[in-house]
Amino acid sequence: MSVAAIIFDLDGVLIDSEGVWNAARRETALQNGGHWSGDPQRAIMGMSSTEWSSYMHEELGVSLPPQQISEQVVTRLTELYEKQVPLLPGARETVIRLASSWPLALASSANRAIIDLVLKLAELTSCFGATLSSEEVPRGKPAPDVYLEAAHRLGVPPTECAAVEDSSNGLRSAAAAGMLVFAVPNREFPPGPGALALAADVLDSVAELTAERIEQIAP
Repeated sequence: MSVAAIIFDLDGVLIDSEGVWNAARRETALQNGGHWSGDPQRAIMGMSSTEWSSYMHEELGVSLPPQQISEQVVTRLTELYEKQVPLLPGARETVIRLASSWPLALASSANRAIIDLVLKLAELTSCFGATLSSEEVPRGKPAPDVYLEAAHRLGVPPTECAAVEDSSNGLRSAAAAGMLVFAVPNREFPPGPGALALAADVLDSVAELTAERIEQIAP
């Protein structure tokens, strides 16, 4: 396949944020009558905001209604990101570099407000032709909806897109959309072997994603 566009995930690919999300959700759960036992963050990763807030309410016993759970978590993340955006090494440079060769989109499970805030603070908004939150499609990851819609908004067939992902649910989502998948395994919550096997290439960091490497996989 030839690559006509590149679609990035946000959390774990461009910003080191899964631990921040985990802490904010855990804090919200424990402050509102819920529990945080087992490994709920791994189950939640990739879910849309409506899905994970409902999960926290129904499965973790958080007393707030789902919409308030989501709002409380987003408020906490906003406070933290306005102090410092936790960009991963080389992430900003990689986006700027690749944007000079391909149209880019962002397909994230983060809330729309968080996506817009991070891209604004990182001065990357203009690099993306489309940005999409999974709360804006029927199903979150691992369903392919967010990637299919991102490709649609770029005007590029999904099978001509490369996707950059870090988690099991994200890798499965991009692969289900028929995209060429580049994995940057999340170090804190690494993807399972079955999901990782869906990737055409595995990178140690997003900084390794170069035009040359993409063209080696998809000349």
